[in-house]
Amino acid sequence: MGIEAKHLPRYTIDDYKQWEGDWELIEGTAYAMAPSPLGRHQKVAFEIGRQIANQLEKCNKNCKVYPELDWIISEDTVVRPDLIVICKDIEEYLKETPEIVVEVVSKSTAYKDEHIKFEIYEREKVPFYILAYPDIKKVRVFQLVNGKFDKYFDGEDGFLEISLKNGCKAKIDIKELFA
Repeated sequence: MGIEAKHLPRYTIDDYKQWEGDWELIEGTAYAMAPSPLGRHQKVAFEIGRQIANQLEKCNKNCKVYPELDWIISEDTVVRPDLIVICKDIEEYLKETPEIVVEVVSKSTAYKDEHIKFEIYEREKVPFYILAYPDIKKVRVFQLVNGKFDKYFDGEDGFLEISLKNGCKAKIDIKELFA
């Protein structure tokens, strides 16, 4: 039998700002970030960001791709997605819901990405949540529909097209992510 959650320490953003190292704070619980991602993880994240950024540059210069930017959701929740897309400049931290959130999933992050963050991003009304799986060369995308995530794309190849609120479109060549 484990310790009941009510006995575990609860942290706030003030605590988070003082910690050394890389952490996420999810509903008062501290989560140590995994060691620096492997090369294939970084390659996939970079390629998704590159493809989206190149298209947004042509459509709307206000829309940007930010890698590993802290998103302060509340006083007890700060997450750091692999990539976010938002149509405004961010000087320090993200404090509002982005258009797209991308997580590159590894064995060590799968549960958090597929369950914990899935619920948070759905609750925060992220329009598109992209999960990229370098180990199996697959991408899953969820779109917010009537307040709930609905599977929008699930595949190993083809093109993923996402329409942003401002009319810009981002098209991702899935095969290129894993080439």
